[in-house]
Parts: sequence; structure tokens; C-alpha cells
Amino acid sequence: MAGKERIAVYGAGAVGAYVGGYMTRDGRDVTLIDPWEEHVNLMRDPGLKLSGLTEPENFTVTCNAVLDRDLPPPGSIGPFDVIFICVKSFDTEAAAKRMQPYLADSGFMVSLQNGINEGTIAGVVGADRTVGCIASSISVSMWEPGAVRRNVKLGGKEHVVFRAGELDGSVTPRVQRVSEILASVDSSKVTTTLMGERWSKLIVNCMRNPVSAASGMASNACDTDDHLRRLGIRIGAEAVQVATAEGHPLEKLLGMPPEQVLAAGQGDAAAMAACDKSLRDGRAKRSDQQRPSMAQDMVKGRPTEIDYLNGFVVRQAKAHGIAVPANEGIVAVIKRIEAGEIEPSPEALANI
Repeated sequence: MAGKERIAVYGAGAVGAYVGGYMTRDGRDVTLIDPWEEHVNLMRDPGLKLSGLTEPENFTVTCNAVLDRDLPPPGSIGPFDVIFICVKSFDTEAAAKRMQPYLADSGFMVSLQNGINEGTIAGVVGADRTVGCIASSISVSMWEPGAVRRNVKLGGKEHVVFRAGELDGSVTPRVQRVSEILASVDSSKVTTTLMGERWSKLIVNCMRNPVSAASGMASNACDTDDHLRRLGIRIGAEAVQVATAEGHPLEKLLGMPPEQVLAAGQGDAAAMAACDKSLRDGRAKRSDQQRPSMAQDMVKGRPTEIDYLNGFVVRQAKAHGIAVPANEGIVAVIKRIEAGEIEPSPEALANI
């Protein structure tokens, strides 16, 4: 049974609209806030169209959607008990400041984003009002207003998609509520190792997002190409080194033990063969059209989160004196594409 808390989803892009749509269908009091007027209007009427790989995932739900610039002043809307922040990493601080006046006295914000942004939110509303949540292997896309598609099968009992946690690792009623809310979308749990989960998701994003974005190829096509697939593995191996130096316990990475990814990136032929097989086999779990969020942004001509993914790894690596040439190389290529110097293509990554 849906709870009575007031929920806001700030940033109703692919992830925000997807979770907000399912929460709405579950009967929760949810307000979706976004700056795209056409998208907001369509979510209201005729409703948000959600789709996936199975028929039960295809439905339309009428949402309580508000255009960001038309958000009424505090006191006339809200206050919200839970505010999910679902914007791009570079918009995190602005989003937290925008929604802070709408937060209930006992309310809190949840970072449901790529990257590691809990500290940024905590800098605005306080660490005691900040919760993190990872969306693992959710793979949603929005190519037109008012419609979001899930490109991989539901996690269900095989894979826990949502992992909600406190910054200090404690298990509290509020993170249990976050997990319960998100259980209406897909499988969820409370984690006591939020930063380990965050780093695990970050590493996967670093392996997948920029390779697809810079090559111009969908994920399955990247995994078919030997150089691109192994570039992703090398990127991941470097990031595993950094996460280990930071002291964070890691989860499996796309089904692969982090130790295996690290060994593969360091030249272990058997480990590389195992990673190759795992990634090739993984193609069956997703649509051939699936592109990660950075690749979607690249196609749409939008800024990417490269500074908050691989760029973050590069910065943290320097603090530990760890060489990360593959991550440095992919950052440089993405920057050149964003500057209009080169076009996305497999050749753009040939020398990394």
C-alpha cells in the first residue's frame, strides 16, 4: 500500500520520469518537475508512456507534472517529505538549492543520479538531510517527450536495481522507506555500503558511457568490437585501482568480480578472456538499440557528464599517484567531440 508522504522528482528525464511514473501508478503523491514544457504537458495529458521488453511494462500513466519555471512559491505547493534529485551531475548544486525551500522540516533529498553527488547535496541541505540511491542497470532512454523506454529486462529476483543508503552506512527508517517506495518500480534494498555501491556504479558508467558516446555505437555493438570492448575493460581496471586506494569495497561490475577486471586490465590473458566472454554474453540481456545516458546526450547535442565520471576518476587517481591513461584518453576524446573538433566514431578511440 502506498504511503502518504509527499514526493517530488526534480528532473523528470529518463530516470526521473521512469521512477516517477511507476510511483504515480502505485498511488503515491508524486510531483514531477522538469524544464521541458512539451514533455511536462504530455506527462499531464494524455500521460507518460512507459515501455519495456515485456508487455506488462507498456502502459500510460497520467502524472502530476509541473514546469520548473511555473513551480509555485513554497507554501502553495509541498512541502515535500522526499525529494529525488534526478538531474545531471553538473546541475546538482543548483537543483538542491532550487528545491531546498520546498523540503519539509523532517524531509530529505535522495540523489538518484550517476556520479557521486551526495556531498554536493549535503553541502546545501546538510548531511543529515541527504540520502543516496544507486539505480543499477536500469538502462532507460527518452528519445521524445512524454515517453521513456526500459532497454533491459527488469531486475526482479536476479538483480537488485535500487540500493538506498545513508552516508554513514546506518540502517534507518527513512532509507527503508526509500527502498519501499522504489520497490514499486523494480527490485530494491537498503545498503550499508553506499560509497562502495556508488563506486561500483561509477566504474560501470566509466566503462560503458564514454565508449558508446565517443564511438557513436550502441552498447551491444561496442561489445562486439574487440578494441572497444577491451578499452572499456582497461578503463574499468584503472577505476578499480582508484576505488581500492580510496578504501571502498566493490560489488561485481557487469557480473564480473572487480579483481577479474583489474587483472584483465593489467595484462592477465585468462582474466581478459573471462571478461570478454562476460561482456559478449551480456548482449542478450539488452536491446540492440540501447545506448547509455552519455551516448544519448551526445546524439542530442547536450553536455555530457564526463567530468563527473571518468574525469572524477582521473582527479582521484592523481591524489593517490595512480596512472590512469585510458581514463585520461577517453576524457580527452569526449572533450574534443564536445568542442566540435571531431565526430563520434570508432576511429576516435583507436589510439587509446
